[in-house]
Amino acid sequence: MVKGKVFGNFSAFLVIHPAECRWSRLAAGGFFMAQFTYKARSRSGQVMQGVLESADRAGALSKLQRDGLFPVSIQAAKGKAAKAKPEKMSRTAAKPIKEGGGRSRFRRKNRKPKLQDSATWMLQLANLLRSGMPLSVALNSMISISGKGISEEVATELKQSVTEGKTLSGAMGRHPVIFNEMTINMVRAGEESGALEQVLRRLAKHFERFAEVQSKFISAMIYPAIVCLVGFVIILFFMTYMLPKFSEIFESFNATLPKSTQLLMSVGALAVNPVFWIVLLVVLLAAGVLIVRYKATPNGRRKIDDGKLRLPVLGKVMRLNLFGQFARTLSTLLTNGVPVLTALRITGDVIPNVIIKEAIVMAREAVTDGKSLAEPLTRSGLFPKLMIDLVRIGEDTGDVPGALENLAITFESDLELELRVMTNLIEPAMIIMMAVGVGGLLFSILQALFTITNNIAR
Repeated sequence: MVKGKVFGNFSAFLVIHPAECRWSRLAAGGFFMAQFTYKARSRSGQVMQGVLESADRAGALSKLQRDGLFPVSIQAAKGKAAKAKPEKMSRTAAKPIKEGGGRSRFRRKNRKPKLQDSATWMLQLANLLRSGMPLSVALNSMISISGKGISEEVATELKQSVTEGKTLSGAMGRHPVIFNEMTINMVRAGEESGALEQVLRRLAKHFERFAEVQSKFISAMIYPAIVCLVGFVIILFFMTYMLPKFSEIFESFNATLPKSTQLLMSVGALAVNPVFWIVLLVVLLAAGVLIVRYKATPNGRRKIDDGKLRLPVLGKVMRLNLFGQFARTLSTLLTNGVPVLTALRITGDVIPNVIIKEAIVMAREAVTDGKSLAEPLTRSGLFPKLMIDLVRIGEDTGDVPGALENLAITFESDLELELRVMTNLIEPAMIIMMAVGVGGLLFSILQALFTITNNIAR
């Protein structure tokens, strides 16, 4: 039975469903209840999905929260779900669904995430907070959003800790491998200042920039590595497959071969001998173990890091990368309200090079004694004049974070240029090395062939 009546400027129809005597109002101009498909978690952590009716998305979110569910995603219903009858929806509104097998159980819970994974996680959490979700609800939603960077187990522990009344920074402090000290201190500063969302976005931007620099450095080294690998494979193929065939030809003529060919034949005999490769592998492993142990000692680590900074072309690239990392990290910490002494200590922990780390420690001690930051940086003799001048100007104007931000941008631009120059230098160098190697092999073979030809002619 259907009855219709005109109300003002729109028509409303009351539709009676005899089976359950339910009423729903459909209007051409208003009071239309939209349908939403949702995925949410129960208090026990079980994932539920279904369809519900609401005037808008905010109303659907409120309904789920009133039912004790933590929303993960809410979308306007499409296709069959949008056309389904309301009473049918009510029966299937909350079906538990199976989650991704046992993959999370096999995940390394405390594996250090990649920079881009950390940036994505921080940005997603900031977006949930911006939508108006409480922190505990947002963290609950992050359990299913968490990817390979930050596991579901860690996200679950963060949510439980916050639900129990702990701060997010305190919860992160229980996972120091995943959330470094810089992240924890910045989140703590954001909580104290009431700007947690903004801090999370700055952290995401910080990690994205470092990931971009890291990606550029790796990309610059891919081509030389491929050229080197191809050259090695070509020479190995020639030594183990082609050279034995030439050896049989030369032996059949019983001729005296040139010294270069004899040397080549000796090396070729080693290349096809399994004992040679076993001995070489053992020697390389022993050398690797010795280097690792030497690097583990304070003196060894210092000499190796100092040697890296003094390399002709690669050393400049490493210095620019380290200076940019120092400026970017310190600027980010100071911008978010971390005290300068704490910021310098965290920055020193982030920098991987011992030489730069020692200079930062000395700068922190000098600042503790009341001196300016530019003065100990000058005394170290490591940092470029541009950095010292801009830091001094920042101290005079009261905007050290801004000066460090400009320095980070400058160093990152110079790093990109130096990487391009290094790649342009490495490419011809690798080609020349391959030409010399392959040319030496051909010269030794051709010289033997000329000797045999002359003997036959005589």
